[in-house]
Amino acid sequence: MITRAAVVPQPPLLVPELVPGAVEQTASLRDACVAAVKRLPPRWVAVGATAQACPIPPSACGTFRGFGVDVRVALSGAADGEPADLPLPALLAGWLREQAGAESVEVELLTPSAGPGECAAVGERLAALDGDIGLLVLGDGSNRHGVAAPGGDDPRAPGFDAEVGAALAAADAGALLGIAPGLAAELGVQGRVPWQVLAGLARTGTWHGELLYSEAPLGVAYHVAVWERS
Repeated sequence: MITRAAVVPQPPLLVPELVPGAVEQTASLRDACVAAVKRLPPRWVAVGATAQACPIPPSACGTFRGFGVDVRVALSGAADGEPADLPLPALLAGWLREQAGAESVEVELLTPSAGPGECAAVGERLAALDGDIGLLVLGDGSNRHGVAAPGGDDPRAPGFDAEVGAALAAADAGALLGIAPGLAAELGVQGRVPWQVLAGLARTGTWHGELLYSEAPLGVAYHVAVWERS
């Protein structure tokens, strides 16, 4: 049974080798993410959203070469196998697994267009898994915080991410399931689908939330939280 979940963003800048000139600038976000995943049990299931929607087994290895540096990661064991072409959520799941010293992580990917009902159904299915498993939830908030943001400025972004942060802090599954897909797409939100998977999982039982980080330092909102079943 999944009794703990860690919510983290998925920017490549979490990996120090990819941002040699900004390691200190990104340290607080990186530290929050590592602290969150260290509270998970040794075996994880990670959920993210990407066009390549499919499960990725723990035997997979990958590399951040496509992001500029050949930093290799594995979803279990050592990163000494032939690297596959893994999408960003899987790469970061592998990197975070290594930071936490976790045993393995299986990655399940949905398409960014998956509706709230489909996401919730995946969460309900994951809730029924046997064994002590942690859920890793990967996705960014709006990329439209300010005129220098990657998606440009949108005055709705701060309010949207304030509500997301509050929902994560309160373990409010209903609020996350209520995020409108159209609005999330307009605001450049990558986390809506995995957050709604978490919400579907948490509709059963009582959960406690703790928000570790919620800021938009580079025009993109990054939320880090831990949910635990009471």
